[in-house]
Amino acid sequence: MARVNNYLIQAAQAKQRFLTYDQNQIIAKFQLASDDDFLYITLLCKPYRIHRATGDLQYLDGTWQDGNSHREVLTLFDLLCDSREHRFLSGRWRNTQSFGHQFHQSLLEEPEDPMAKAIDESPDAFRAACLTLQAEPFPGGDMGYAIELFDGLKIGILFWHGDEEFAPRLRYLWDANATMYLRYETMYYAINLLERQLIHLMHTKEVNP
Repeated sequence: MARVNNYLIQAAQAKQRFLTYDQNQIIAKFQLASDDDFLYITLLCKPYRIHRATGDLQYLDGTWQDGNSHREVLTLFDLLCDSREHRFLSGRWRNTQSFGHQFHQSLLEEPEDPMAKAIDESPDAFRAACLTLQAEPFPGGDMGYAIELFDGLKIGILFWHGDEEFAPRLRYLWDANATMYLRYETMYYAINLLERQLIHLMHTKEVNP
């Protein structure tokens, strides 16, 4: 029996849900550029377009590329379809896990973070990658940046180098009103999407300093 990919099922359901919404209301809600075929948006400084008839995503990288990973689909459509009409930022930051239940927090703890290890080994490439994403300095840690996800909502990144006793550490933070924009579970898709983009940019910076 073929293995079911629940992430792909969720992504397909998110597209179908998007197609039931009034797209003109979404355009007005976020002041999106649009034409007869596409809605145009920016996610993590990367231009995307959404096919109005199918919900398929593409991102611009020289030419339009397939952008239908479950991370991209679930993050974008959660923001577009389910964010509150009267959302606003509080200016106060909270650790990602503080938005969830204690049960979730224990499940998501990782004793050794591969992303933190990558940053520890290449801090200059990480700094350059963050700046490529138009990051702003963020107070705290050995290095800290805030990077806009979408619609003014930013992800805060705090990083601490490792030493003989402790592994390098990484913490993600959100505005206290982040759940006006997206669900708690979706924060992890967005973070994973950011990490993948940073790793790609870090590799680029290392190859072409």
